[in-house]
Amino acid sequence: MGILKTRKNKKYDYKPRFYKGEGSPYEIKHKFDDNRKTIGNPGLKGKFNNAIEDYKENPNEEANRRVLIVIAVLVLIFLFIIDFDLTIFFS
Repeated sequence: MGILKTRKNKKYDYKPRFYKGEGSPYEIKHKFDDNRKTIGNPGLKGKFNNAIEDYKENPNEEANRRVLIVIAVLVLIFLFIIDFDLTIFFS
């Protein structure tokens, strides 16, 4: 064991005795991966477009309205922090 070398982890070839399911029983996967559209698309533009489509197809309009209200409040808080003069929008 050298001074600058890091230790390698041991690897085991363990196979469960009574597992008869499909795939690996040790594969870690998110709960909702099968239902998401934004998972496997390369590029920022593809992910953004899929997120917009998902937002438009959402049957729960109350959730969409809530998201818009939260975004509007955050924008107003940001404008207040940077001391933006809102009187230019009103005559």
